[in-house]
Amino acid sequence: MEIERKFLVSSLPDNLTAFPCRTIEQGYLCTDPVIRIRRDNEKYELTYKSKGFMSRQEYNLPLNEEAYQHLISKTDGRLIKKRRYMIPLENSLTIELDIFDASLSPLVLAEVEFPDEESALSFTPPEWFGEDVTYSPKYHNSTLSQEK
Repeated sequence: MEIERKFLVSSLPDNLTAFPCRTIEQGYLCTDPVIRIRRDNEKYELTYKSKGFMSRQEYNLPLNEEAYQHLISKTDGRLIKKRRYMIPLENSLTIELDIFDASLSPLVLAEVEFPDEESALSFTPPEWFGEDVTYSPKYHNSTLSQEK
């Protein structure tokens, strides 16, 4: 089960380069249900996500680079490219700060995953977080992949 909240970000933290950063590329084979392929640095995987907003089922299966390259040509819509910064928070939480490249620029989203819904609902975001878009399908990556 994935339990996360998502926020727009209009101003980046000053010390962003002090945090680990990954390069992510992902495409969607299907958006209902969500079936995604992703390259995360040199890690490749296929992911299934159920419907939902704050809480939904998520299953990840490993792929090798050859399988990823084979499937990338079968994706629908745009290929999403982003840089993900991992920013630690209190209570063992982590902000996943996504800075989107190319056609989705200047979009910046922050996601925080939680161990349970109670933690998610009681979360107070940092001041630099903007609008909470957890319940907006507009900001699902699968939706962003379909927009032109």
